[in-house]
Amino acid sequence: MLFSATQGFAQLGVDTSAVNFSQPRELEVGGIRVEGIVSLDANSLIARSGLLVGATITIPGDEISKAIQNLWKLRLFSNVAIQAERVTGNTVFLVIQLDELPRISKYSPGGMTKAEEEDIIEKIDIVRGTPYTDFVKKDIDTKIRDYFADKGFLNPSINIFVKPDTTKANWVVLYFDVNKGAKTKIADIFFYGNENISDSKLRAAMKETKIKSSFRPLHEDPENPREGINPVEVLSSLSIANIRSYISDRVQVRIFNSSRYMEDNLETDKRAVIALYNSKGYRDARIVGQKVYYVDDSNLRIDLQVDEGNQYYFRNITWRGNSKYTDARLDSILGIRPGDIYNQQLLQQKLEYDPVNGDVTSLYMDDGYLFFQLIPVEIAVVGDSIDIEVRIQEGAQATINQIIIKGNTKTNEHVVRRELRTLPGQKFSRSALIRSQSEIARLGYFDPEQIGINPVPNPADGTVDIEYTVVEKPSDQLELSAGYAGGPFGGVVLQAGIVFNNWSTSQMFKKGSWKPVPAGDGQTLSIRVNTNGKRFQSYNFAFVEPWLGGKKPNSLSVSAYRSNFGDNDDFDLSTLEGRFSTTGLSLGYGIRLKFPDDYFTLTSTLSYQLYELVDYENFLIENGFSHNISIKETLSRISINNPQFPSSGSSISLSLQITPPFSLLNQKDYTNLENEEKYRFIEYHKWRFTADWYTPVVGKFVLRSAVKFGLMGFYNADIGVSPFERFQLGGDGITNFNFYGTDIIALRGYDIFNVASGFSTPRNEPIFTKYTLELRYPISLNPSATISAHAFAEAGNLWPSFDTFNPFDVNRAVGLGLRAWLPMFGLLGLDYGIRFDEKLPGELVPSDGVFDYILNNGKFTIILGFEPD
Repeated sequence: MLFSATQGFAQLGVDTSAVNFSQPRELEVGGIRVEGIVSLDANSLIARSGLLVGATITIPGDEISKAIQNLWKLRLFSNVAIQAERVTGNTVFLVIQLDELPRISKYSPGGMTKAEEEDIIEKIDIVRGTPYTDFVKKDIDTKIRDYFADKGFLNPSINIFVKPDTTKANWVVLYFDVNKGAKTKIADIFFYGNENISDSKLRAAMKETKIKSSFRPLHEDPENPREGINPVEVLSSLSIANIRSYISDRVQVRIFNSSRYMEDNLETDKRAVIALYNSKGYRDARIVGQKVYYVDDSNLRIDLQVDEGNQYYFRNITWRGNSKYTDARLDSILGIRPGDIYNQQLLQQKLEYDPVNGDVTSLYMDDGYLFFQLIPVEIAVVGDSIDIEVRIQEGAQATINQIIIKGNTKTNEHVVRRELRTLPGQKFSRSALIRSQSEIARLGYFDPEQIGINPVPNPADGTVDIEYTVVEKPSDQLELSAGYAGGPFGGVVLQAGIVFNNWSTSQMFKKGSWKPVPAGDGQTLSIRVNTNGKRFQSYNFAFVEPWLGGKKPNSLSVSAYRSNFGDNDDFDLSTLEGRFSTTGLSLGYGIRLKFPDDYFTLTSTLSYQLYELVDYENFLIENGFSHNISIKETLSRISINNPQFPSSGSSISLSLQITPPFSLLNQKDYTNLENEEKYRFIEYHKWRFTADWYTPVVGKFVLRSAVKFGLMGFYNADIGVSPFERFQLGGDGITNFNFYGTDIIALRGYDIFNVASGFSTPRNEPIFTKYTLELRYPISLNPSATISAHAFAEAGNLWPSFDTFNPFDVNRAVGLGLRAWLPMFGLLGLDYGIRFDEKLPGELVPSDGVFDYILNNGKFTIILGFEPD
């Protein structure tokens, strides 16, 4: 007999008279045997079937059906059957007949690169010993197609088959050969039915679905074809908007965006198209038709049919439920007037969150109304006009109860807590919450993308707990760099340094804190060494405590340095006849101001430098000492949102550094004094202005605009401008030697500005300007490697006096660059600048064509450790 899930029956040459199917009979299982298996264990399969020797079963009955179902569920067989081998009295002997599926022993991919093969094997994730079924084959095919679809290959040819594994019975080797074919790109996107918004604007709203790069000056819109070109008509309709539309329809450039087709992206972009229509008042706009088809083997075309509907306008906007603020106050915040185009997105923005111009929700929440809610309701549509009623539930004001900080595994809690603008006992404020998030990011110790804020309301007592979550990232830096400064003063310059940006002095003498260094208090400790052998050495030590005393944001900074430069008169570096040594100390104290806002800081720095010259023949002084005693006041405002890649905010500073007017305090006649005496006590007043603005432009692009200006003046005309503390321009700003307290200003595309052609002596002047424009794009904002690319335009110059100063007479350059911020090594970068002007006659190299000019008049600049001035 044959028993199955359907209780079928077949005669197999045994006496069937003992079984009457119209009268089920109870029989005892006398034995169970398994046939057809190759690698499986019979006893295990009998147990998984649920049948037991000695058990009483009903034939026909459910026990056999359930046993067959249990075996099918194992997905190890292509056929399952249970037969009654014989019936003796009230005892039945069963045989389970199985067709075991072959097992996969290994893969053998083909037709792909090694990287693709590794990705595919990881994606299909089939374990050795998996039974090979049609389902497995289909699943592999689907995963391979999905993998290549994500890369833009929509029509791969996939051949999946198996061959017996000769080393083991009923095992197979799985083969899949893939020909991914040509990459599929979007050749064009056409819109039909759009009368009020052009194709180019609708395509611009689609951020993920883009047309491939192309140049089609004769391209025509298939919906509005033209039989010929009428010059008079063209000239009469000429406008900036029409020119822009013509170019955007016919010229497509893709650098950072792919033109591959992905169905999910298209659905997202269709919603973006509707959102654009909605923002223009077309609240009923819909996409009513879609067609995606190949125009050739590798190019797709997308046709979208649009039903624009009617354009609507705001009529009356009324408020209900507001008692804290009057209708007039809320109207002024909302800023929408009757007759304005109906824009639901703008309405939501002005009601809920507008960080630039303010919104209604922030007005309430900044005054403690955490439980505030509002709902805009369309209460009437009259013709093309819509009435809106904003229903408000103000709720009670909430007070901050607890501040909870999580995730700071290295940084001490007080370092985070002191930066917060939300304090227990204060009224809840959304703007204070956002400001706190920004201040935590500016610390540089945490991943800015993972800073979390979670207000936990307690409606029962009108309080709120605020939970901040942070993720630590490495902040210390190891600086290793090498550069070359040409000329007799130059050579290979090596720099090594280490910067601990989260140092803890208080932990230095505690047991177990050196793991590997004491950290967590937000202090900065740096040690740097520069050298090019015995000719030049420089040592620098600096320490900054940002919260002196721990109660107020008053900073204390201390630094000390020593440099020594050897001199010779025959350029023989093996013998040094003289030296120029500098020893410097500085002490700074900074306070955070509350006016005009608390982004401002005022820093006072007292400095002393001792310049010692012994047989030094390349300067105004050959032997002697010069003392530089100065105080520097710096007013700065820093509001950037991310130290590694700022995308908004600014950094502006104005400084004045002055020395006492020694020459006005004594009776010496400086007209005929020797230089050694004239410059024994250096005197000057030095002004610096620096400003950087970061502005989001389109997508992820950020525009950096920067200007730098420096001016150095004197007290006594008989002394003139001090030879110390001047400005030097050009080069990379790193490998330039600094002997005289010079401010070194980098200028990409140019070598160091020298005194004359054929001389390597740098110009040191009292006035400089520098202007920079950079268009930046973040390639990766991962805290383990923040990488960005940029295009830049830069210009600058030096002037010997204010009489010759002309801020528009500058040396210009453009170029491209990369920046990578690595937690351990700090900033790494590479720029290639192309100069357009000559500092001195004959510096521009004659060239044949554009590319030759770029090669002959360009210069690489390497950035290591920090961004030069």
